[in-house]
Amino acid sequence: MKNNAPEIPPKHQSNSLHLSVLLLAIFIALYVIAARATDVESAPRASKPLLPVLPPRVAAAALEALGRTLFFDNNLSASHKMSCASCHDPLHAYGPANAKSVQLGGADLQQQGTRAAPSLRYLQNVPAFTEHYYDEDFDESVDNGPTGGRTWDGRAPTAHDQAGIPLLSPFEMANTDIADVVATLQHANYAQEFRRIFGSTIFNDPQSAFKAASLAFEVFQQNAAEFYPYSSKYDAVLRGQSKLSAAEQRGLELFNDEQKGNCAHCHPSRIGSNGAFPAFSDFGYIAIGVPRNRELPANTDVNFHDLGLCGPYRRDLSDHADYCGAFRTPTLRNVALKQAFFHNGFFHTLEDVMNFYNERDIHPEKFYPRAGDGSIEAFDDLPAQYHENINVEPPFDRGLGATPPLSQDEIKEIIAFMKTLTDGYHP
Repeated sequence: MKNNAPEIPPKHQSNSLHLSVLLLAIFIALYVIAARATDVESAPRASKPLLPVLPPRVAAAALEALGRTLFFDNNLSASHKMSCASCHDPLHAYGPANAKSVQLGGADLQQQGTRAAPSLRYLQNVPAFTEHYYDEDFDESVDNGPTGGRTWDGRAPTAHDQAGIPLLSPFEMANTDIADVVATLQHANYAQEFRRIFGSTIFNDPQSAFKAASLAFEVFQQNAAEFYPYSSKYDAVLRGQSKLSAAEQRGLELFNDEQKGNCAHCHPSRIGSNGAFPAFSDFGYIAIGVPRNRELPANTDVNFHDLGLCGPYRRDLSDHADYCGAFRTPTLRNVALKQAFFHNGFFHTLEDVMNFYNERDIHPEKFYPRAGDGSIEAFDDLPAQYHENINVEPPFDRGLGATPPLSQDEIKEIIAFMKTLTDGYHP
């Protein structure tokens, strides 16, 4: 994806008259800015600023350290036994350390939601949700469909916004409201540091204090070594410091091949035109018909469906029937560390995931249940009126009984390549 506008080369002025005009314009602009600043200072101040105003000379390191402390603080949950790190373990690329489809949370640590916890790594370039992106090659805005945003449905524009969701979710940290969170912060052993950074009166306004905490979380997640180290074997290969094995190289070729794995269609593997290493996600949305996970309590209600972009947690796109069933494409970096896959954690091994991609429409009986009349209930987690949203691009382009695009040996080679995306490789 390309989201940055092209750089405009500087215009060199050689005419002295032009220079004089430019200096005059700058003088006028500075005068106007100064006048506006005076007006702003004399105007009444808002009681609830959109973001906390940082004192001068606050080091980013102090914000990062505070964010780290918050991230590992169990007391920020209603149970006092769950922190952000409970679901986002740094030893597992800031993803879950277990194979549960959905992590346990709530006030009693026994509540299950409906979605798998993702890794927090390599999200630094995820744009805010949009239905357009800027194509710098053609200098135009392109309608590329829904793209970007944090969480599976993109409803959080930034890490700042995303941080507040689990704090208030009844299935996660289960705080009653913002005031509940702020009361915990106010009595924490780091409360004085919180005041030092954000001001002595920060706790007077719960909204501002909550946003201040969210900002600390966000700054912590900008730590490159922790959240986007680019330290996998594949990164070493891209730097010319290592080479793929024969099996890994064949896996990469199959991964990129549009008629075989076609994985790179949504998980680009090449260095971008701007020189950036691949994120292994186009940040787009896709409906692939993942089977219904009947182990999740919410799914005991036959009328409940997690429709991703069009609900139930995101409500602003509920009238977009063509978005129903679509979820944001996750990065494949560190995918070999995962033990639960897709938004509902239905699959638990890479082999199962690859077999689903390979045979979803060829042998649907392997993945979907049968109805009372013996027919196969394909795409059983999506109401029938949305089945036309299901992706049918390769490898999902073959009918019943057709030859799968990949052999089992080729699947093993693709998995061998994906294992090179795990951070911590030392050439």
